Amino acid sequence: MLDYRHCTLCPRRCGVDRTAGQLGFCRMPDRIRAARAALHYWEEPVISGSFGSGAVFFSGCTLQCAFCQNGVISQENFGKELSSAQLREAFERLIDEGCQNINLVTPTHFLPSILPALTPKLPVPVVYNCGGYESVETLRELDGLIDIYLPDYKYSDNTLAARLSRAPDYVETAAAAIQEMYRQVGGAVIEDEQMTRGVIIRHLVLPGCIDNSLGVLDWIADSFPKKDVLISLMSQYVPMSQAKDLPPFDRRITEEEYAAVLSYLYLLELDHGYTQDFSASSADYIPEFNLEGL
Repeated sequence: MLDYRHCTLCPRRCGVDRTAGQLGFCRMPDRIRAARAALHYWEEPVISGSFGSGAVFFSGCTLQCAFCQNGVISQENFGKELSSAQLREAFERLIDEGCQNINLVTPTHFLPSILPALTPKLPVPVVYNCGGYESVETLRELDGLIDIYLPDYKYSDNTLAARLSRAPDYVETAAAAIQEMYRQVGGAVIEDEQMTRGVIIRHLVLPGCIDNSLGVLDWIADSFPKKDVLISLMSQYVPMSQAKDLPPFDRRITEEEYAAVLSYLYLLELDHGYTQDFSASSADYIPEFNLEGL
């Protein structure tokens, strides 16, 4: 059972009683806090489609990455408190606006309040959009409720994960989590160019970290049947948050760095999914967090 008391929703397993006002790593209370609920057009094409993904961006995060592009909500905790009933109303408004799916962005630390808003079942797929650093025990509670998992697999190097995300067990923890996601939803199902079920694994190429990216691709190739899991290889790194003062993460990636990782992706025959033009390395893709839709 998912509970805010003695909170173990994420792999941090802080054990705090959030119902009594205690705060753990995510620094979030026992009430939903969100910063935006709006149609979002910048996800992968099978997620955004023609009409947009109904993305709800939750405040706080279980990773707090040094390079986070959404730092104003993940680390500065900007957002508005909502009840489960108000969240359900936000979902229904997005569906009325024609969204392709309901996209839960960094939802883990609010799951006890989010799950009631998913019942009765929504008429569109539900997307679980996360950083990959998830508890298998928590994910098992979502079996049958989530249609599409959209996790990052950020690191194949725990030293790098510890430095940038304070998660020295990221590699094995995220690997187990993504395998559980795949167990639940299986291979990708795409109908009329819209994903209705499956897993898309995202990976953001970081400056000076080609080997990290190659290791991520090796793990994906070794872990899943070809074409069952889609891959989204991203070039959109922009120095944000603490990374602006943390070399080599204070610069954008080079074309040569992205090309090297892209070449390896093709070598491994992992070209079932999405890549980005190098021009995607821009702050233009960062949403405006202004409480829209809330």
